Amino acid sequence: MHILITRSNPISPDPRVEKIGKALIAAGYTVSALGWDRTGKLPGKENRDGVIIQRLCIPAGFGKGLGNLQQLLRWQLGLWRWLLKHRAEYELIHACDFDTILPALWLKTFFHKNVVYDIFDFYADHLRATPGIIKKMIRQVDLWVIGRADALILVDDARIEQVAGSKPRLTAIIYNSPEDTFTEVAQRTPQKSGYLRLAYIGLLQIERGLLEMITVLARHPKWELDLAGFGGDEQLILKKIANLPNIHWHGRVDYQKAMELSSTADVLFATYDPAIPNHKFSSPNKIFEAMMLGKPVIVASGTNMDRMIAKADCGSIVPYGDIVALETVLTSLAASPKMVRRLGRNARMAYETTYAWSIMSQRLIQLYEKVIVK
Repeated sequence: MHILITRSNPISPDPRVEKIGKALIAAGYTVSALGWDRTGKLPGKENRDGVIIQRLCIPAGFGKGLGNLQQLLRWQLGLWRWLLKHRAEYELIHACDFDTILPALWLKTFFHKNVVYDIFDFYADHLRATPGIIKKMIRQVDLWVIGRADALILVDDARIEQVAGSKPRLTAIIYNSPEDTFTEVAQRTPQKSGYLRLAYIGLLQIERGLLEMITVLARHPKWELDLAGFGGDEQLILKKIANLPNIHWHGRVDYQKAMELSSTADVLFATYDPAIPNHKFSSPNKIFEAMMLGKPVIVASGTNMDRMIAKADCGSIVPYGDIVALETVLTSLAASPKMVRRLGRNARMAYETTYAWSIMSQRLIQLYEKVIVK
């Protein structure tokens, strides 16, 4: 069976898409992926670990809300045309998020393609600058299409509450945990008391606590932060760090480089704003990357991540936006390398026993077997 994964980003990189592809290939499937290149600067086609990645070049920006509506509609049309033209090349569509599911379901209706709907972020709750009435409409459509797909994948059991009212035929919880590269990624030398090195690699949005962290780093020039990624608030963030020599900007990096940067940190952080519904239910890959690498992680309270971190005793929890609390926690971690090591050991144990990608990939294959039997 040939499986096509659809994603509204360029898959450059997209760790979850690439992990899913590799797991399915290992199980005997043929896998390709189709992504959206908004810049036109990436190859139209490439092979990554056996997954053939193709890209549609449709120019668009990031984080513009309704200002990006025309481009989003062009993406939907372009995706639909591609799926229709190449329909003989695949049997199952693994549709990632709401912005690829509708064309996939059209192919299911008229050409009997199987569809697995993988929700990374519930779309209506992910929109930042879109009127509430439009978000409500998108939510209702999304809940309806969940029941039309052959199976639903959620990235955390907490997300079941987020899609309440839908009627999925099959459901699997597949956490966004990384493959285990613990022995391959160089680990940093033991931390010195009073010193701290942090890392953040990901989407650059101010709702992820980045400005608060920058404020704290400005007060502690001996602490360092490796920062990388891209996103709608990139220029604002770059302006804030322009005169801070202890914050090292790496731009957009591939996944291997991201892991290398994270492995050299003493502590990682994912302090998301819980007022955003998708953050309230979030369990981002940063949490599982920290666990895999054996690193403590700082998270904001009320974001679902706090429950996971508290249960595993592998990090610290702070109120979102509370710079004093954040600074206090970082000061404590800087002063106690022993505590950092203990939290890191707990993090690694949580990965090995509960969240390892080997466990998640087994769930994925079991779900596909059920879909195919149907």
